[in-house]
Amino acid sequence: MAKSNYIIRELKENEVSILEDFLYEAIFIPEGESAPPRDVIKKPELQIYVTDFGKKKGDTCFVAEIDKRIVGAVWGRIMNDYGHINDETPSLAISLYKEHRHMGIGTALMKKMLAALKEKGYKQASLSVQKMNYAVRMYLSVGFEIINESTDDYIMVCKF
Repeated sequence: MAKSNYIIRELKENEVSILEDFLYEAIFIPEGESAPPRDVIKKPELQIYVTDFGKKKGDTCFVAEIDKRIVGAVWGRIMNDYGHINDETPSLAISLYKEHRHMGIGTALMKKMLAALKEKGYKQASLSVQKMNYAVRMYLSVGFEIINESTDDYIMVCKF
């Protein structure tokens, strides 16, 4: 697919439900494995990423839009998720629909988010990512560092 013209903007209140789509898209599926059923996002450990989004202090979301269609999102909130560091550090999630990946949109979304969090006075942001996920390279390129690792995952932090 040719490079698309996209805009990055804040998520509107009436668009919050789309985060469930992007939560599902954020699940990394290793090569050759099947995607889990869509209702996996109803698990409490995943619902913390989207439940009542926009109602908690620090909830921040940017979306990428092409031809008035949202094709990607990056969002963060203070939550006790897989990438949790402390109660002052937003944990981030990011995903794009498959046909819009590898085009620089995710990098642009992440840079916008990091700049916004810094402007809001946060000292750092965190995330958790599977080691096999190609996005690890992007996270490193925008300033994240690996601070902890398990067998399959990294916890990464970007300090401002």
